[in-house]
Amino acid sequence: MARRVERVPVRDGYDRWSASYDATPNPVVALDRRHTLPALEPRPGERILDAGCGTGAHLRALRHSGSRPVGMDFSRGMLGVARRAAPEAWLVQADLEREFPLRRRVFDAVLSTLVSEHLTELGTFFAEAFGVLRPGGRLVFSAFHPDPARAGVEANFEEAGTEYRLGAERYTVEDYLDRIADAGFRALRFREYAPDDELLGALPAAAKYAGRPLLLLIEAERP
Repeated sequence: MARRVERVPVRDGYDRWSASYDATPNPVVALDRRHTLPALEPRPGERILDAGCGTGAHLRALRHSGSRPVGMDFSRGMLGVARRAAPEAWLVQADLEREFPLRRRVFDAVLSTLVSEHLTELGTFFAEAFGVLRPGGRLVFSAFHPDPARAGVEANFEEAGTEYRLGAERYTVEDYLDRIADAGFRALRFREYAPDDELLGALPAAAKYAGRPLLLLIEAERP
């Protein structure tokens, strides 16, 4: 019997996925959780915004580092899971494509992971990230790599025999770099990560992506 496929609005999809998200094998999430926080290098006492915090996996790690994280997401379901994962973190429900309901120029760092393929207003998002950072603050941004997204691969999960697809905007690496620079950031640098032996050992199904980048990681600074 063919699997039933259903497309759902992004917010509804993540609300539904929230309960099983962390238990869903996902090579992109695995790469992000291995590489992104080491790039951020959170320090004790730092104010860090996790923009698109999802289930709070990074919030929990940020709390353990001694920083003071704020998690922001538009999915009430995801925030409910994040509250249990990181009960001491501040959480805000907000749309990342509108003005952030936060004070300007107060954060030492903005972290944003694996949300960008759902954003249609990249310029607004990066301008808001710039606006809440203090001078000298840093941005660490990871994305589902544009190459597989442009080839038609998209966020999806299965529940009760139905595959739910959430779509993916078809950006390029240059789109991200250009919009980040347009927002005023400087010192841009990026890296790309493909499945390696460690990942393939843990998630053999990721072999179909061998040799192809799955994670894009960009770092930048506010002058």
